[in-house]
Amino acid sequence: MRVLIALDWSEQAFAAVREVAYLYDLQEVILVHGIDLGMFQYPLVADLSNMQGYGEFRNAMAHAGQQLLDHTTTLLPSKGLSVTGICEFAKPASLILDKARDSGADLVVIGARGRGRVGEFVLGSVSHRVALHAHCSTLIVKEREGPVKRVVVAVEGQEDGARIKAWLRAHPFKNAVDLTIVTVVRPIPSTDPFNLFPVQDWTDIARRAAEDLVKDLATALMNHRYTVGTQVAVGDPIGTLTERAQTADLLMIGSHGRKGLERFLLGSISHALLHGSPCPVLVVR
Repeated sequence: MRVLIALDWSEQAFAAVREVAYLYDLQEVILVHGIDLGMFQYPLVADLSNMQGYGEFRNAMAHAGQQLLDHTTTLLPSKGLSVTGICEFAKPASLILDKARDSGADLVVIGARGRGRVGEFVLGSVSHRVALHAHCSTLIVKEREGPVKRVVVAVEGQEDGARIKAWLRAHPFKNAVDLTIVTVVRPIPSTDPFNLFPVQDWTDIARRAAEDLVKDLATALMNHRYTVGTQVAVGDPIGTLTERAQTADLLMIGSHGRKGLERFLLGSISHALLHGSPCPVLVVR
């Protein structure tokens, strides 16, 4: 698996490095650090503002970036691993997305500092921009990391199930884990004008379909690496899955690709879980 790890000097970034090493036997890693100089990104701006020592400043930032790459390399396994370091003057999110696509990465790994949803929408957040726009799966790590034994797999439908099954088969975890496949049925409010069936009848139909979904997925995944359990709940998916994540080492979710204003206005379960989950979140594409 080709893994791209996005870096800065935060503890969350180092936690992300350790977490992916717990999760997978790594063969190829690309370390990426983007140096954002803001308005002084371009020498012409610095010249116009008569900024003294601009060249020395850029050199110092580049040197610090290389030190970051060198330090991170010491956190990775020392044998059987190809490591490439990239340190460039660029907007971090754009650099990460570009390098992930150019390199054909299977997974992007990034730390998250937990900026709130309004701040993320107005000011931007590197981790959430990457999770939203990356072409491949993304692992988001806050500060909680460690050996992975309990994984909650959130499945919303057949498309999610097929995507997650393909990922787990192609990229098995390093160690055996307990998978709990969870789907949450959202009941239709009795006041919904589009409710054409009695509420209880619809909920029962949806529950039976959800039970078939998680059982089929569990059967397909059960092997020597995975002990698999299933759970179907009725209620709010975000609240239910956030509660399940409290006792998990990793939360796996699918991404439906909702973007931009549509995501912000209509909401996205995966996006909300990135903010609310206390454990690392693997968004599978």
